[in-house]
Amino acid sequence: MTQASPVQILPDRARARSRTALVTSADPGFRQRVSDVLTSLRWQVREADGGARAWAEAGVTAPEAVIVDSWLPDLNLEEFLKDFRTAFPAADVVTADSSSNLGSPRGPYRQELMIALRKADETDTASWNNAPELIERDALAWYSRQLPRSDAPLSNLRLRTDGSGTHPNPGERLPELIGEAKCMLQLSRRIRLVAPRSTPVLIEGPTGSGKELVAKALHRLSTRNRRPFVAINCAAIPEALLEAELFGHTRGAFTGAVQGRTGRIEAADGGTLFLDEIGEMPLALQSKLLRFVESGELQRIGDNDTVKVDVRILAATHQPLSSHAQNGLFRADLYYRLAVFLIRTPALADHLEDLTLLVDHFLERLGREQPAKRIDAGARAKLCLHAWQGNVRELEHVLERAVILAGDEPIVTVDEIDFGVTVH
Repeated sequence: MTQASPVQILPDRARARSRTALVTSADPGFRQRVSDVLTSLRWQVREADGGARAWAEAGVTAPEAVIVDSWLPDLNLEEFLKDFRTAFPAADVVTADSSSNLGSPRGPYRQELMIALRKADETDTASWNNAPELIERDALAWYSRQLPRSDAPLSNLRLRTDGSGTHPNPGERLPELIGEAKCMLQLSRRIRLVAPRSTPVLIEGPTGSGKELVAKALHRLSTRNRRPFVAINCAAIPEALLEAELFGHTRGAFTGAVQGRTGRIEAADGGTLFLDEIGEMPLALQSKLLRFVESGELQRIGDNDTVKVDVRILAATHQPLSSHAQNGLFRADLYYRLAVFLIRTPALADHLEDLTLLVDHFLERLGREQPAKRIDAGARAKLCLHAWQGNVRELEHVLERAVILAGDEPIVTVDEIDFGVTVH
């Protein structure tokens, strides 16, 4: 007797309704293998190379089933699964290990799938009239039972590409953010939650606390990460030039404009625009920025035409922008447009338990250009007693100064720890 293919044994009504599955993995070979299985079961298959892309695809297709690799390159797996199940409760979510031979064309799944399909085909015809998706659902359920559970320890996961070694445990912290204190883990969590979306984000925090690092992490984890990340410091550019920097200008638009120039907003088209120190932007220019945020259209200085630009806006400030908006020092309508999602970077004084990790991180980085140095106990103790008004940036500069002062000595001692002039 000739063995029937999965497609052949599906009843007509089962074949008539094609459901959508989303396969998420950084390994293209794994995506292809799983897609082949699902396609043979008459599923429409969409693919994503990471968690951020999966969010974007799911928002468009609302898949009935999601197969997720046991390690994601950009998002924490457990948080992704939890949030995804909340956002798409009707979807069947399966966690798979791409290093397993279950995805192999010669693996055991095809024979077992055939058995499951044959059993379903032997059911009463009336049941097919009531549930034409039965075979598809049973086959996917079998496949799910063969794969590692989503609560498997992350430290036990295998490499996806060559099947050797172990994955680093991504834990809760993003690689850009050094520290294991609760406030730092919460910071990483908030970044992961909002990064895949196009939601505007306002980043608040004291000077030197890593606001630009947060902005770059948001861009890296977003679906726009292949497009430009354009940053502009609103406090570093004179007021008379800031409008032209942001919106661009035509030739002859003002004295000295010998040629036209594309503005920073337009240069970020398709990507992310980071407005650092947004609180320093003049009120008159805030009005023009508000019009762009509301319409997505800008007008170059000296030009009558408008240009449509698609950017995600991230803004940062060390000022209490909410209070400034209430007191008329910052446009309230613009504030609420920018602060759809708020992220606060903590002062170093709020996570001093991370000081040792930060010191080791900066010394290791400084050691890439010259022989690496260690720091003795007395120097560490002196660092722990400092107030760190300049936060992590101040710590980085103090350590760089100490490495220079240590000269050819391999160890930084208390004598090389020089805090310089403290700014009050």
